[in-house]
Amino acid sequence: MAAGDHEGRLGEEFLTPGTSSFTEFLAAHRPELLGPRALPGDAPVAGVPHGTTILALTYRDGVLVAGDRRATTGNLIAQRDLEKVLPADDHTAIAIAGSVGLALDMVKLYQVELAHFEKIEGIPMTLAAKATRLAAMIRQNLGLAVQGLAVVPLLAGYDGTAPEGRRGRIFSFDAAGGRYEKSGFHTEGSGSPYARGALKKLYRPDMSRDEAALAALQALYDAAEDDSATGGPDLPRRVFPVVSVIDEDGYARLAEAGTRRLSHAVVERRRARPDGPNARV
Repeated sequence: MAAGDHEGRLGEEFLTPGTSSFTEFLAAHRPELLGPRALPGDAPVAGVPHGTTILALTYRDGVLVAGDRRATTGNLIAQRDLEKVLPADDHTAIAIAGSVGLALDMVKLYQVELAHFEKIEGIPMTLAAKATRLAAMIRQNLGLAVQGLAVVPLLAGYDGTAPEGRRGRIFSFDAAGGRYEKSGFHTEGSGSPYARGALKKLYRPDMSRDEAALAALQALYDAAEDDSATGGPDLPRRVFPVVSVIDEDGYARLAEAGTRRLSHAVVERRRARPDGPNARV
């Protein structure tokens, strides 16, 4: 890793006791690997692909995270099949909105951060500590966020130490690294107001996994109807939203066959009721 190392030997930095944070280790020894904290000049950066709508909601057995697949550059579709929901570790998922390139790099670094902590400390990080660590990484990106390259993730996980019925937890963040725990459900991205409105009428804390997945897909459909940057189910191309769940067994992405079946069900129901299902009263 160090420039003066020879014959594959580890440098002194690897053999000296230090922090359990991989990010702090890089900052001390190879800060260039963390990327720039800001770009030259003060003008906003244009022409960068952005991810759009993501959401998370708790259900009876855990927490579900979903996202559409579209990335946009201005008024152009930059990618139709972007993966916006990714595992952070065995019991935690991270969903991304904002500047795609920076967000994906942040997710990779965050995955290593959690694995590094567990190897150094011998125990996994608590879910609250994972949220705090992610908030610190977002705060380091503030200079780029001011220039229009913001990363706005959602963190969701299963907390086995929490009381029964409250083990699925959701954390949101602002561009300055503020951390907020959300109750029930939360949405981020350009289509989030419409997705949040849909979940307000559809959400119930006692939903099964399939009911939660169907509510998430309905919410993403509503977002795609009113926000051009959000992509709905693309039946001809067989591109469907990403839906993942975290429960006591860990992180699992719903099989594509299941997501396809539920997406087709949403589209068929919208033929009869274009505005979506009514809320229970």
